[in-house]
Amino acid sequence: MSQNTELREQVRDRYAQAATAVATGTRNADLLTEETPAGSCCASAPAAEETDAGSCCAPTERAFGAGLYDEATAAGLPLEAVEASLGCGNPTAVAELHEGERVLDLGSGGGIDVLLSAKRVGPTGFAYGVDMTDEMLELAEANKAQTEATNVEFLKGTIEDVPLSDGAVDVVISNCVINLSTDKPAVLAEMFRVLTPGGRIGISDVVAEDRLTPDQRAERGSYVGCIAGALSRSEYLDGLAAAGFTDASVEFTHEAADGMHAAIIRATKPTA
Repeated sequence: MSQNTELREQVRDRYAQAATAVATGTRNADLLTEETPAGSCCASAPAAEETDAGSCCAPTERAFGAGLYDEATAAGLPLEAVEASLGCGNPTAVAELHEGERVLDLGSGGGIDVLLSAKRVGPTGFAYGVDMTDEMLELAEANKAQTEATNVEFLKGTIEDVPLSDGAVDVVISNCVINLSTDKPAVLAEMFRVLTPGGRIGISDVVAEDRLTPDQRAERGSYVGCIAGALSRSEYLDGLAAAGFTDASVEFTHEAADGMHAAIIRATKPTA
Protein backbone atom coordinates (compact mmCIF):
# COMPACT_ATOMS: atom_id res chain seq x y z
CA MET A 1 0.00 0.00 0.00
CA SER A 2 1.41 3.41 -0.99
CA GLN A 3 1.81 6.13 1.60
CA ASN A 4 -0.92 8.23 -0.03
CA THR A 5 -3.33 5.30 -0.07
CA GLU A 6 -2.53 4.50 3.55
CA LEU A 7 -3.16 8.11 4.60
CA ARG A 8 -6.49 8.18 2.74
CA GLU A 9 -7.59 5.00 4.47
CA GLN A 10 -6.61 6.44 7.85
CA VAL A 11 -8.77 9.49 7.11
CA ARG A 12 -11.65 7.32 5.94
CA ASP A 13 -11.43 5.17 9.07
CA ARG A 14 -11.29 8.16 11.41
CA TYR A 15 -14.38 9.79 9.98
CA ALA A 16 -16.26 6.52 9.68
CA GLN A 17 -15.76 6.02 13.40
CA ALA A 18 -16.81 9.61 14.07
CA ALA A 19 -20.05 9.11 12.12
CA THR A 20 -20.80 5.90 13.97
CA ALA A 21 -20.10 7.57 17.30
CA VAL A 22 -22.50 10.45 16.57
CA ALA A 23 -25.19 8.07 15.36
CA THR A 24 -24.99 6.22 18.68
CA GLY A 25 -25.19 9.34 20.84
CA THR A 26 -21.66 10.74 21.16
CA ARG A 27 -21.69 14.54 21.30
CA ASN A 28 -19.47 16.95 19.40
CA ALA A 29 -17.47 18.07 22.45
CA ASP A 30 -16.48 14.45 23.09
CA LEU A 31 -15.36 13.99 19.49
CA LEU A 32 -13.23 17.11 19.74
CA THR A 33 -11.46 16.24 22.99
CA GLU A 34 -11.02 12.47 22.82
CA GLU A 35 -7.65 11.42 21.43
CA THR A 36 -9.17 8.49 19.58
CA PRO A 37 -9.64 7.52 15.93
CA ALA A 38 -13.14 8.98 16.27
CA GLY A 39 -11.68 12.39 16.99
CA SER A 40 -11.54 15.36 14.68
CA CYS A 41 -9.04 18.03 13.73
CA CYS A 42 -8.36 18.48 17.42
CA ALA A 43 -7.61 14.84 18.13
CA SER A 44 -3.88 15.36 17.76
CA ALA A 45 -3.81 18.27 20.22
CA PRO A 46 -3.33 17.98 23.99
CA ALA A 47 -6.35 17.85 26.23
CA ALA A 48 -8.12 21.18 26.67
CA GLU A 49 -6.87 21.79 30.19
CA GLU A 50 -3.27 21.43 28.99
CA THR A 51 -3.50 23.95 26.14
CA ASP A 52 -3.12 27.69 25.90
CA ALA A 53 -6.31 29.72 25.48
CA GLY A 54 -5.61 30.16 21.77
CA SER A 55 -5.18 26.51 20.89
CA CYS A 56 -7.68 24.57 18.85
CA CYS A 57 -9.20 22.54 21.65
CA ALA A 58 -9.48 25.23 24.30
CA PRO A 59 -13.16 25.23 25.29
CA THR A 60 -13.32 29.02 25.53
CA GLU A 61 -12.24 29.38 21.91
CA ARG A 62 -14.40 26.62 20.37
CA ALA A 63 -12.28 26.94 17.25
CA PHE A 64 -13.39 23.63 15.76
CA GLY A 65 -16.64 21.76 15.38
CA ALA A 66 -20.21 22.60 16.25
CA GLY A 67 -19.28 25.65 18.32
CA LEU A 68 -18.63 27.59 15.12
CA TYR A 69 -22.35 27.59 14.30
CA ASP A 70 -24.49 29.90 16.41
CA GLU A 71 -27.92 28.84 17.63
CA ALA A 72 -29.74 30.84 14.98
CA THR A 73 -27.72 29.20 12.21
CA ALA A 74 -28.20 25.68 13.55
CA ALA A 75 -31.90 26.15 14.31
CA GLY A 76 -34.04 23.57 12.55
CA LEU A 77 -31.16 21.23 11.74
CA PRO A 78 -31.08 17.66 13.09
CA LEU A 79 -28.98 17.33 16.22
CA GLU A 80 -26.81 14.69 14.54
CA ALA A 81 -25.93 17.06 11.69
CA VAL A 82 -24.64 19.64 14.16
CA GLU A 83 -22.89 17.15 16.44
CA ALA A 84 -21.07 15.56 13.48
CA SER A 85 -19.44 18.85 12.48
CA LEU A 86 -15.67 18.37 12.65
CA GLY A 87 -14.61 21.40 10.67
CA CYS A 88 -12.62 24.54 11.41
CA GLY A 89 -15.06 27.16 10.16
CA ASN A 90 -18.50 27.93 8.81
CA PRO A 91 -18.06 28.19 5.02
CA THR A 92 -21.73 28.95 4.38
CA ALA A 93 -21.28 32.15 6.34
CA VAL A 94 -18.47 33.38 4.06
CA ALA A 95 -19.57 32.04 0.66
CA GLU A 96 -22.29 34.70 0.32
CA LEU A 97 -24.80 32.26 -1.15
CA HIS A 98 -27.71 33.64 -3.11
CA GLU A 99 -31.18 32.42 -3.99
CA GLY A 100 -31.13 29.99 -6.89
CA GLU A 101 -27.42 29.12 -6.79
CA ARG A 102 -26.00 25.60 -7.09
CA VAL A 103 -23.54 24.71 -4.34
CA LEU A 104 -21.08 21.85 -3.84
CA ASP A 105 -19.61 20.91 -0.46
CA LEU A 106 -16.37 18.90 -0.71
CA GLY A 107 -16.10 16.36 2.10
CA SER A 108 -19.65 16.95 3.28
CA GLY A 109 -19.57 14.60 6.29
CA GLY A 110 -22.82 14.56 8.25
CA GLY A 111 -24.28 17.18 5.94
CA ILE A 112 -24.48 20.33 8.08
CA ASP A 113 -23.03 22.69 5.46
CA VAL A 114 -25.06 21.12 2.65
CA LEU A 115 -28.30 21.50 4.59
CA LEU A 116 -27.44 25.08 5.55
CA SER A 117 -26.58 25.84 1.92
CA ALA A 118 -29.88 24.37 0.76
CA LYS A 119 -31.72 26.74 3.07
CA ARG A 120 -29.76 29.74 1.81
CA VAL A 121 -30.20 29.04 -1.91
CA GLY A 122 -33.88 28.20 -1.49
CA PRO A 123 -36.14 25.95 -3.58
CA THR A 124 -34.81 27.33 -6.87
CA GLY A 125 -31.23 26.45 -5.88
CA PHE A 126 -29.54 23.14 -5.16
CA ALA A 127 -26.88 21.81 -2.78
CA TYR A 128 -24.63 18.81 -3.44
CA GLY A 129 -22.39 17.05 -0.95
CA VAL A 130 -19.52 14.71 -1.86
CA ASP A 131 -17.96 12.35 0.66
CA MET A 132 -15.96 9.12 0.40
CA THR A 133 -17.06 7.60 3.71
CA ASP A 134 -20.13 5.34 3.68
CA GLU A 135 -20.91 5.95 7.33
CA MET A 136 -20.89 9.72 6.88
CA LEU A 137 -23.09 9.43 3.79
CA GLU A 138 -25.58 7.31 5.73
CA LEU A 139 -25.65 9.89 8.52
CA ALA A 140 -26.08 12.71 6.00
CA GLU A 141 -28.98 10.93 4.30
CA ALA A 142 -30.67 10.43 7.65
CA ASN A 143 -30.25 14.11 8.45
CA LYS A 144 -31.61 15.06 5.03
CA ALA A 145 -34.68 12.90 5.64
CA GLN A 146 -35.32 14.67 8.94
CA THR A 147 -35.28 18.08 7.28
CA GLU A 148 -37.34 16.86 4.29
CA ALA A 149 -35.05 18.91 2.02
CA THR A 150 -35.84 18.40 -1.66
CA ASN A 151 -32.97 20.45 -3.09
CA VAL A 152 -30.14 18.30 -1.66
CA GLU A 153 -28.16 15.35 -3.01
CA PHE A 154 -25.29 13.49 -1.35
CA LEU A 155 -22.86 11.73 -3.69
CA LYS A 156 -20.21 9.14 -2.95
CA GLY A 157 -16.84 10.12 -4.32
CA THR A 158 -13.49 11.68 -3.57
CA ILE A 159 -12.68 15.36 -3.67
CA GLU A 160 -9.90 14.56 -6.17
CA ASP A 161 -12.44 13.11 -8.63
CA VAL A 162 -15.82 14.80 -8.10
CA PRO A 163 -18.79 12.94 -9.62
CA LEU A 164 -20.29 16.04 -11.27
CA SER A 165 -20.06 17.40 -14.81
CA ASP A 166 -18.07 20.43 -15.92
CA GLY A 167 -19.64 23.73 -14.87
CA ALA A 168 -22.24 22.02 -12.69
CA VAL A 169 -22.19 24.49 -9.77
CA ASP A 170 -21.89 28.18 -9.00
CA VAL A 171 -20.13 27.86 -5.65
CA VAL A 172 -17.77 25.33 -4.04
CA ILE A 173 -17.44 25.22 -0.27
CA SER A 174 -15.47 22.92 2.03
CA ASN A 175 -14.84 22.74 5.76
CA CYS A 176 -11.43 21.57 6.99
CA VAL A 177 -11.14 18.80 4.39
CA ILE A 178 -8.70 19.88 1.68
CA ASN A 179 -5.81 19.64 4.16
CA LEU A 180 -6.62 15.91 4.40
CA SER A 181 -6.16 15.26 0.68
CA THR A 182 -2.97 13.60 -0.51
CA ASP A 183 -3.34 15.22 -3.97
CA LYS A 184 -4.23 18.86 -3.44
CA PRO A 185 -3.50 20.00 -7.02
CA ALA A 186 -6.15 17.52 -8.17
CA VAL A 187 -8.64 18.94 -5.66
CA LEU A 188 -8.04 22.51 -6.80
CA ALA A 189 -8.33 21.45 -10.44
CA GLU A 190 -11.62 19.67 -9.72
CA MET A 191 -13.03 22.75 -7.99
CA PHE A 192 -12.17 24.79 -11.06
CA ARG A 193 -13.66 22.19 -13.43
CA VAL A 194 -17.05 21.85 -11.74
CA LEU A 195 -17.52 25.61 -11.36
CA THR A 196 -19.39 27.57 -13.98
CA PRO A 197 -17.45 30.53 -15.45
CA GLY A 198 -17.67 33.33 -12.91
CA GLY A 199 -18.20 30.82 -10.10
CA ARG A 200 -16.39 31.09 -6.79
CA ILE A 201 -15.04 29.17 -3.82
CA GLY A 202 -15.55 29.90 -0.11
CA ILE A 203 -13.53 27.42 1.91
CA SER A 204 -12.55 26.93 5.54
CA ASP A 205 -9.29 25.04 6.00
CA VAL A 206 -6.19 24.79 8.16
CA VAL A 207 -3.30 26.74 6.63
CA ALA A 208 0.32 27.09 7.76
CA GLU A 209 2.34 30.26 7.99
CA ASP A 210 4.94 30.42 5.22
CA ARG A 211 7.76 30.17 7.75
CA LEU A 212 6.91 26.54 8.57
CA THR A 213 8.47 23.71 6.58
CA PRO A 214 6.50 20.50 5.95
CA ASP A 215 8.53 18.80 8.69
CA GLN A 216 7.69 21.58 11.15
CA ARG A 217 3.99 21.25 10.31
CA ALA A 218 4.20 17.52 10.98
CA GLU A 219 5.75 18.23 14.38
CA ARG A 220 2.61 20.20 15.34
CA GLY A 221 0.07 17.47 14.62
CA SER A 222 -0.80 14.41 12.60
CA TYR A 223 -1.97 14.21 8.99
CA VAL A 224 -5.38 12.82 9.93
CA GLY A 225 -5.53 15.49 12.65
CA CYS A 226 -5.67 18.20 9.93
CA ILE A 227 -2.24 19.64 10.68
CA ALA A 228 0.63 17.82 8.96
CA GLY A 229 -1.01 17.92 5.53
CA ALA A 230 -1.92 21.61 5.58
CA LEU A 231 -0.66 23.89 2.83
CA SER A 232 1.11 27.13 3.62
CA ARG A 233 -0.51 30.43 2.63
CA SER A 234 1.83 30.82 -0.36
CA GLU A 235 1.31 27.22 -1.44
CA TYR A 236 -2.45 27.72 -1.37
CA LEU A 237 -2.30 30.92 -3.40
CA ASP A 238 0.15 29.42 -5.90
CA GLY A 239 -1.99 26.29 -6.23
CA LEU A 240 -5.15 28.28 -6.87
CA ALA A 241 -3.38 30.35 -9.52
CA ALA A 242 -2.00 27.23 -11.20
CA ALA A 243 -5.53 25.79 -11.33
CA GLY A 244 -6.75 28.93 -13.11
CA PHE A 245 -8.39 30.88 -10.28
CA THR A 246 -8.17 34.64 -9.90
CA ASP A 247 -8.74 37.08 -7.02
CA ALA A 248 -7.52 34.48 -4.53
CA SER A 249 -7.13 35.29 -0.84
CA VAL A 250 -6.24 33.40 2.33
CA GLU A 251 -7.43 35.03 5.56
CA PHE A 252 -6.32 33.61 8.90
CA THR A 253 -9.12 33.57 11.48
CA HIS A 254 -7.73 31.83 14.58
CA GLU A 255 -4.72 29.76 15.57
CA ALA A 256 -5.02 25.98 15.64
CA ALA A 257 -1.40 25.31 16.64
CA ASP A 258 1.83 27.30 16.65
CA GLY A 259 2.02 28.83 13.18
CA MET A 260 -1.05 26.91 11.99
CA HIS A 261 -4.35 28.70 11.48
CA ALA A 262 -7.93 28.07 10.58
CA ALA A 263 -8.45 30.21 7.51
CA ILE A 264 -10.97 31.39 4.95
CA ILE A 265 -9.95 30.84 1.33
CA ARG A 266 -11.73 32.65 -1.49
CA ALA A 267 -11.15 32.69 -5.26
CA THR A 268 -13.05 33.10 -8.53
CA LYS A 269 -13.14 31.23 -11.83
CA PRO A 270 -12.75 33.73 -14.68
CA THR A 271 -15.71 34.26 -16.98
CA ALA A 272 -13.56 33.73 -20.06
